[in-house]
Amino acid sequence: MSGRTAGVPLAEVIAALDTAYPPHLAHDWDSVGLVCGDPDEPVESVTIAVDATDAVVDEVPERGLLLAHHPLLLRGVDTVAADTAKGALIHRLIRTGRALFTAHTNADAASPGVSDALAEALGLTVDAVLSPAASDPDLDKWVVFVPATDAAKVRQALFDAGAGHIGDYSHCSWSVGGTGQFLPHDGAAPAIGEVGTVEQVAEDRVEVIAPSRLRATILSALRAAHPYEEPAFDIFALAPIPAGVGIGRIGVLDQPIPLSALASRVRAALPATSWGVRTSGDPDAMVSRVAVCGGAGDSLLGTVARADVQAYVTSDLRHHPADEHRRASPVALIDVAHWATEFPWCAQAAGVLRGQFGAALEVRVSSVRTDPWNVEC
Repeated sequence: MSGRTAGVPLAEVIAALDTAYPPHLAHDWDSVGLVCGDPDEPVESVTIAVDATDAVVDEVPERGLLLAHHPLLLRGVDTVAADTAKGALIHRLIRTGRALFTAHTNADAASPGVSDALAEALGLTVDAVLSPAASDPDLDKWVVFVPATDAAKVRQALFDAGAGHIGDYSHCSWSVGGTGQFLPHDGAAPAIGEVGTVEQVAEDRVEVIAPSRLRATILSALRAAHPYEEPAFDIFALAPIPAGVGIGRIGVLDQPIPLSALASRVRAALPATSWGVRTSGDPDAMVSRVAVCGGAGDSLLGTVARADVQAYVTSDLRHHPADEHRRASPVALIDVAHWATEFPWCAQAAGVLRGQFGAALEVRVSSVRTDPWNVEC
């Protein structure tokens, strides 16, 4: 009798990964999700790695899923022919019933995500997102002034056009009474009052929010429902509300330590690479709050400079951005190999799947070091 498990439908594994690492958190240039595999077929195992390489695929059993952080197919791919490097890998997977799934910038931004795993490996207690994502789409606040007798009609028209939704609630609005004043001139056709006479009317100020993409729809509904020839209204574009997700994290050490000790902690906590650990700053400066970003992080140097931190741990820092940063900011820099800063995520993702499927699904982290820099000097 075979000891092989019946496995879990791939669709169920995908659902668990999409819950942990929501696809909508991925950057618009990114490519995440299922690359190859049949969602209706079962998978018997999941192997997790930062990169999908030939050596990693060698470790994936038949009818297994490879969960990779970096997309195999992203920029400039217009063929998966078997005589191309990436195409050959895809053909190998498909021929043996193996699947490939990618969780990239959605895993970077998720909570917990790549930078949470990095922070945990370094012994940091996370208390903030370094570069928060917006929790809502672009929103407007509409302020409409309408005679009190017509406020209910206008309010309903706004709701019907898509305004007034906040989370799980609809028909949301706020109103207060006041006095509106206007003077109709020649050519006007006032619904209330007469040309040449100043008119004062008891009006309600009605406020609702709505997605900015609905501006034209809501304006049309407002004009159709409002009794005035020229309705009075304002549209305010709302600033995005930070959510508990986004790129990078800020964490606190259990006690302040010198920068040199933090660099040593980074070296001990992360896999060894030929890149090593490069540090810029006063080695004796005390560090208690640390920003981290798994993967390439020099795009966030400006954000780091404004954050309440003493050091920043990331990867792929280029000479000129790092030099400009150290001239302008006291925040120390610790630069590690890209692969090394993202590798802790593999164990985190394994924990997600083990917690969801238990013994029904074999889950393992690949032992292959996929860092492209492989020669020690």
